[in-house]
Amino acid sequence: MEKDRNDKNIGKKLDGRYEITERIGEGGMADVYRATDVVDNKTVAVKILKKEFAENEEFLRRFRNESKAIAVLSHPNIVKIYDVGFSERIQFIVMEYIDGITLNEYMEQQGQLGWKDAVHFILQILRALQHAHSKGIVHRDIKPQNIMMLRDGTIKVMDFGIAKFAREDGKTGTDKAIGTVHYISPEQARGGVTDAKSDIYSVGVMLYEMLTGKKPFDTDNPVSIAVMHMQAKVPLPSTIRPDIQIGLEEIILKAMEKDPADRYQSARDMMDDLQTFKEDPDGVFGYYPELFEEEPVQDMFEEDDNSKTRNYRPLTEERDLPPEDEYYDDDQEYYDDEEQYYDDEPYDDRGSYRAVAAYAGAGGDDEEEYEEETKSLFIPILSAVIIVVMIVAAILFTMLIWNMINNNTSENNAAEFKMPTLIGMDYNEAKLQFGDKIRIEILSQEYSEYEKDKIFDQDIPANDPVGQGDTVNVKVSLGQRKVLLPDVTEWEFETAKSTIVGLGLYVDKRSSYDPVVEKGRVISTDPKGPVELEPGSYVRVTLSLGKNKETVPVPNFVGMKWDLAKTTADSLKLTLAKKEMDDEAEEGTVLNQNVTPNEEVSEGSLIELTVSSGKKKEQPVRISFNIPPNASGKFHIGLYEGGVARAIGGQFDPQYAAGVTSLVIEGNETVDVVAVLVNDDNGKEATIGSYRVDFDKKNYETITADANAAFEKVDGLKGPAPATTTTLAPVTQTDPPVTSATEAEVPPVVTEETVAPVDPATT
Repeated sequence: MEKDRNDKNIGKKLDGRYEITERIGEGGMADVYRATDVVDNKTVAVKILKKEFAENEEFLRRFRNESKAIAVLSHPNIVKIYDVGFSERIQFIVMEYIDGITLNEYMEQQGQLGWKDAVHFILQILRALQHAHSKGIVHRDIKPQNIMMLRDGTIKVMDFGIAKFAREDGKTGTDKAIGTVHYISPEQARGGVTDAKSDIYSVGVMLYEMLTGKKPFDTDNPVSIAVMHMQAKVPLPSTIRPDIQIGLEEIILKAMEKDPADRYQSARDMMDDLQTFKEDPDGVFGYYPELFEEEPVQDMFEEDDNSKTRNYRPLTEERDLPPEDEYYDDDQEYYDDEEQYYDDEPYDDRGSYRAVAAYAGAGGDDEEEYEEETKSLFIPILSAVIIVVMIVAAILFTMLIWNMINNNTSENNAAEFKMPTLIGMDYNEAKLQFGDKIRIEILSQEYSEYEKDKIFDQDIPANDPVGQGDTVNVKVSLGQRKVLLPDVTEWEFETAKSTIVGLGLYVDKRSSYDPVVEKGRVISTDPKGPVELEPGSYVRVTLSLGKNKETVPVPNFVGMKWDLAKTTADSLKLTLAKKEMDDEAEEGTVLNQNVTPNEEVSEGSLIELTVSSGKKKEQPVRISFNIPPNASGKFHIGLYEGGVARAIGGQFDPQYAAGVTSLVIEGNETVDVVAVLVNDDNGKEATIGSYRVDFDKKNYETITADANAAFEKVDGLKGPAPATTTTLAPVTQTDPPVTSATEAEVPPVVTEETVAPVDPATT
């Protein structure tokens, strides 16, 4: 309270119209105040940018974004915006005043919500987002703190401070992800492009929290939470709240998919599934037939690819040399068809190839010596060549005889190919693919880690050479050896779970109410035991939550007296909450109820009844006052009954008042009031008229009125006062009923001279 008293904004009148009365909220960028619109005489909310951010261009951009975003939105589930003001000294937005609490406060009070309430709230939020998304606007900060809830359960989405037009760049001005970390989408957490599907992720998180009472990811470190949104698997809601319906759990998981392409593609898609769920809460969508993903296991029978470990000599620029001891000495040159060979040091200091021997010049002793050496080598070389030719001929002849004996021809030799890898293939597929080249025979059928009918062994290794029509023997899998699932019906759940997991099976836990099976025991399994199953199969185990509460139809309490309504509720094991309201009906009469009659609810459910206080409801009546054409200054008017203030109007300037101003007074009986004009510039006061107000008929009588004299008395006229006739006899004036504080039209005005109504178009 001390802080509010020191708040310099309280008491200010923005644009001469919005009079700030108290601070009602504080945000990161702005403070929110309750204020009175003195022109329309209604309560509004005003959001004012904090002073420390007023000179920051980034915050100013975001603050203006909010007004730009909301200005194009018009939806019953989105907070209305009435006015905006941007000046060098102050920036503000005037919005609809919501008399309620945040959804976050309600969730903290209630803990886990029933699915009907949760779906009711989420559908309203999705309707608001669908409207915003259709206008190209993404909210990007959906969270319970930004959702207001009225007393009747109506939802209002607010705070579009970081909203972004979808057609603009998907990042913020600083290229950083913003938004509350507990509800942030994965793509927003990593600073990526955000769109409508980012809002849907946040809605999924909210639905998760409503139903379980816990956030899906929650630690003391915001960075850790953001990382979990990007990488961690969402904990199943049913592990926290076992009675959650399968269909509702599927909706949450689909909305919270990491990849936006796997989520609902629009708010409308999610709304459709929620409506389908409401019509059939026990139905399923089939999005997640298996809630546990088995991690891939490396195939223990897979052959290693030896080619990956072989060593190869790198290619070099050197040429293959003849054996040194057979063809030449270290200092020789060897020529064949003008080709020169080089030694194993191919580069000299200049980086060029150098010959084995020194370059031979023309003529001289060296040339003669070279010719002699060449002649002396001719005979040995020729002998060696002849020997090689003879050996090759013998080999070819032997191979020819061998092929003739085995009835092989050169065609058969050409038909050889490498043995394909059959391991891991289906036996029938292998025969279809390779049966025209090789014969594939089953050596045995055995249980193995491979699926049924898969080949897990072959007697000819892959890549070995085989010929057309050769036979390869294979081993074919019978699948994994099956295990026997016993009948665990009515077992303690933990005992049944340990037994099933011990068999190498997976448990898919579900929960349900059952009138017979004791709470904590198994109702049934799917498949039902005893039955043989392959290891790794899933067994759906339904756990009993015990006997369900009885449901009863809600009576029609409207018209009953409170005592009778309470007795009736007690007999049905229902709980009533009483809310009084002023009404002409007899005191204690039930006027309304928050649950439709005949709707089925569980025993112990809370029903809220609106009960009459027996007092007349106050009615508003608007009294109008003429303003002299030559009036000048700042003024306000107050209505007093017996010296007690009944209504005080806001300040007005005659040059903007179009010749008339008005003031609303509320009551439930006939009263006489005096209107006092105050000149705010000098503090002078004068009676402008007296009136008799009949709240039942919603009209008033002008007893006396002299506006010119009053303005003259408070020094509020420029030049002489125009001649007027003071009204002495009562004159009845009936104004249109004041239906809301948002009226923009000025009602008919009673003048001192003629009592004729002023044309509203001129006001």
